[in-house]
Amino acid sequence: MLELTNIDLTTDLLASRYVKTEIVNVTFAGNAGELMSPEGPNRYQTGDALITGYGGTRWSVARGRFDAKYEAVAPTEPGGAGRYKARPVPVLARQIAEPFTAARSAGGDVLHGEAGDWLLQYGRGDFGVARNERFKQVYKQVV
Repeated sequence: MLELTNIDLTTDLLASRYVKTEIVNVTFAGNAGELMSPEGPNRYQTGDALITGYGGTRWSVARGRFDAKYEAVAPTEPGGAGRYKARPVPVLARQIAEPFTAARSAGGDVLHGEAGDWLLQYGRGDFGVARNERFKQVYKQVV
């Protein structure tokens, strides 16, 4: 299995910019915990966003990052539980041809990808993994 370390997609010629087009359901954690996404564990703290997206996939986003990444969809009030849409903030993404692992900055979780899944870079040291089917449904390339 390919272990990705010291990742920086800004210098990767095979990476491209994409935006997420997904509308998700969000609750906010009442206490610290962990949920399992298909890619691995997601640890979260009190107040962090617990998100359910396409196909029932669940993950967490640190509260400090959530507002920059998502906006409420009426009638949801900002900061309240409900439906949110992804802001059109570009991320770098690269499809990986073999099984791989990558460490998330949030909580230090190690995520696992299968051959054909996508490595996402949200910022320096901040990564995610998206299954190929999900990626094709919710991300659009920025041209």
